[in-house]
Amino acid sequence: MNMVFVLVLLSLVLVGFAVWSLIWAINKNQFDDLDSPAYSILDDDNEPFMHKKTEALAEKTTDDTEQKD
Repeated sequence: MNMVFVLVLLSLVLVGFAVWSLIWAINKNQFDDLDSPAYSILDDDNEPFMHKKTEALAEKTTDDTEQKD
């Protein structure tokens, strides 16, 4: 019988934590805009991302082709 009281108390604590988490998320505006993050992956960036080594290699190859002409 003591185990039933422990389990009921534990379940009430878990439900209380779930309700508190939901209220916190609503107050922090976590549910305001659910669609924009999903579509942002489809948008292209304005500038392509290149590492510094790749940029240096691209400049080197452009310099080599300009010297041949």
